[in-house]
Amino acid sequence: MGVKLGDIIPETAVEKTSLKKLSGRSIAIDAYNILYQFIATIRGPDGRALMDRRGRVTSHLSGLFFRTVNFLQEGLKPVYVFDGRPPEMKRETVERRASARREAGKMYAEALESGDLDAARRYAQRAASLERYMVESAVDLLKAMGVPCVMAPAEGEAQAAYMAAKGSVYASGSQDMDSLLFGSPRLVRNLSIVGRRKLPRRNEYVEVEPEIIHLDKLLADLGISRDQLIDVGLLVGTDYSPQVRGVGPKTALKIVKEHGSLEKAVEAGVVEVDFDYEAVRQLFRSPQVSDDYRVEFRDLSEERVVELLVEEFDFSRERVKKALEELRQAAVRKSTSLDEFFS
Repeated sequence: MGVKLGDIIPETAVEKTSLKKLSGRSIAIDAYNILYQFIATIRGPDGRALMDRRGRVTSHLSGLFFRTVNFLQEGLKPVYVFDGRPPEMKRETVERRASARREAGKMYAEALESGDLDAARRYAQRAASLERYMVESAVDLLKAMGVPCVMAPAEGEAQAAYMAAKGSVYASGSQDMDSLLFGSPRLVRNLSIVGRRKLPRRNEYVEVEPEIIHLDKLLADLGISRDQLIDVGLLVGTDYSPQVRGVGPKTALKIVKEHGSLEKAVEAGVVEVDFDYEAVRQLFRSPQVSDDYRVEFRDLSEERVVELLVEEFDFSRERVKKALEELRQAAVRKSTSLDEFFS
């Protein structure tokens, strides 16, 4: 879920943008983050995910293919960064999420049996999980499309932030705010949910647009350092540590600004912390990342894309061919060949 900092992000640090405005920019996208969003949201009215004839979930491939085509049509250059082995301190969080998904799966079955489709869809989204074959098929698809995949040694979000900080890409892309704690100079949000979206449990719709959170503006407007932002995160809870009882984002910011650091707040008796906050802090300051990556776009293999999506996962040949043709036409409008379009 990531660290919850939304309530303290000032509007002055957020730049509204669009896919068109991001044209020509390379963005390191947290692949697991965006795949989870596709799996959770691309479902039928009863909450069932898209599946092929063998019962394999294909929602992730549908979202990944059509959204990536959309990115490329607009000139945005996505670089997908996949998680490696999670840090040991994340084990409890991983286990807790797995338990919550299993419970949601039970609730989904009960809601489906009772005929409550609204509840069934909500529980189905919470029960969504990312299996190994989903990740492997996503990587196969992206390679067929000529889009770079980077395999992180640990957290994909940390690797994406590192790549952005080095200047290998313009920004990192994720819904989670952890990227800012990891030091990404720019975080692009809402890449997977651009367009008209229904508000949860309400018969209302909103227009969702991409936005860029600029780390330097954020820190300047809040009047804190990145280390202090990490301390705010430690107070409200991270993937590696629990929330300090009774402390939300606004209170956490106030505490850090008044006392300067989490240590001093603890020494003053303002908060009680029952975890090794220095160890968690170091995970954000110096995460495990790698320089062994290449941001290189290759030739698109239309034949392999069709083979994978249509022949292996039962996608509509017509829809896949149509999307590829639209991508080709976009390349023509930009006065370049399709191969050059990917370079």
